[in-house]
Amino acid sequence: MKLIILDRDGVINHDSDQYIKSPDEWRPIDGSLEAIARLNQWGWRVVVASNQSGIGRGLFGMDTLNAINDKMVKSLAQVGGRIDAIFFCPHAADSPCDCRKPKPGMFLQIAERFSISLDGVPTVGDSLRDLQAGLAVGCTPYLVLTGKGQKTREDPALPEATQIYPDLATVVADLII
Repeated sequence: MKLIILDRDGVINHDSDQYIKSPDEWRPIDGSLEAIARLNQWGWRVVVASNQSGIGRGLFGMDTLNAINDKMVKSLAQVGGRIDAIFFCPHAADSPCDCRKPKPGMFLQIAERFSISLDGVPTVGDSLRDLQAGLAVGCTPYLVLTGKGQKTREDPALPEATQIYPDLATVVADLII
């Protein structure tokens, strides 16, 4: 099985320092939806793993998160793409949970759900914590320079093994060659 794990905000859609709090605020990054559709066409399963601390902070509820994700799924369907599963951590940053990236809990749930090892599975993120969570379970880290990626690239803690790309579309172009 070919599997890829994507962060949502800053990778698939434009991010906001004030959080994406409504479907109206969710706007895809140019080429990201088509890139996911290309992955699907080449036999890849696409999973989203996203911290959604806005829930834990009381900025929005589960109904709103579901509506945002529904907009993403419907937008993908319009270009022939799909997401096989969406995992998220609803907890605030100070939570002792094990699912909030950079902790690997969400990734362990993905491995269990799909009954596979995540060794070498590409994980694409725009922040250090996205990459750290994937690395903890053996994923190959891909940093995109969209979202917070430009700032993350300058972080001295960026893992050496990280592959850096301008956006999701260029990551996908390399993966499906």
